[in-house]
Amino acid sequence: MPELPEVETVRRGLSLFITGRTIKAVNYDTPKSFPNDIHSVDAFMVGAQITSIRRRAKALMIDVSTGYTLVTHLKMTGQLVFVGEIRFGAGHPNDSLVNQLPDKSTRVAIAFDDGTHLYFNDQRKFGWMKLIPTLEVPDMSFMKKVGPEPLEADFTAKQFSERFKRRANTSIKAALLDQSVIAGVGNIYADESLWGAKIHPKRLVKSIKQAEFKRLYEELRMVMNLAIEKGGSSNHTYVNVEGKKGSYMDFARVFRREGLLCPRCGATIIKFKAAGRGTHICPVCQVL
Repeated sequence: MPELPEVETVRRGLSLFITGRTIKAVNYDTPKSFPNDIHSVDAFMVGAQITSIRRRAKALMIDVSTGYTLVTHLKMTGQLVFVGEIRFGAGHPNDSLVNQLPDKSTRVAIAFDDGTHLYFNDQRKFGWMKLIPTLEVPDMSFMKKVGPEPLEADFTAKQFSERFKRRANTSIKAALLDQSVIAGVGNIYADESLWGAKIHPKRLVKSIKQAEFKRLYEELRMVMNLAIEKGGSSNHTYVNVEGKKGSYMDFARVFRREGLLCPRCGATIIKFKAAGRGTHICPVCQVL
């Protein structure tokens, strides 16, 4: 599943290419991917203009001029492909990114009145697009449960550490991956930030000192901002607005580097299971 930097890469690309366009028609192939009343789609999407593209955690929100929002989650194999004067594709790297659309994986096709299109493709049908009144989006169960955005300017190191108190007896990696604690953090950036803060992923939250939380906060923000700058991770399959794969993994310090040398101390990086996920650490820098 994409992490925050990958979804932010998609948001930035869509903002460039579809904001201001007017929707002419909407077609879909399965209610699972597009669980909306067709009368509401005709009334509140067709003829409406795209006003903005927002992101909350790992979800995208496409706002339209009628006061409705198309809340979108790409899940594991989703893609969003704009086809017009330029082609922008973001998501799972199958041939739908470059081949003629719609194709057999196209779940939703949005036609604009200038002849351009936005396609939502999803091979495994886990993703979805839900049309909801914009004012009701914060009341979605997903939105109510998700934690604060880690990159917001007003989100402080103190607020960061406070969020973890509810998970005092949990490992720090499991708590980082808990979307109700902090939004948008997945396996890659958890490993990278824990390495940067010199914290073993299996340490209990209650054992971590305030100074360590501050380091973790700073490392998490640094690696996620770098990943956004680089267009996401090439381990994930998200591309930037120029259609290039994200290059963050070229700068990864520990993730997927098992058997290689730690760039900080020279010890051999190892991999094991933590919080149910493949986990990468330096056994010298990150002591349990």
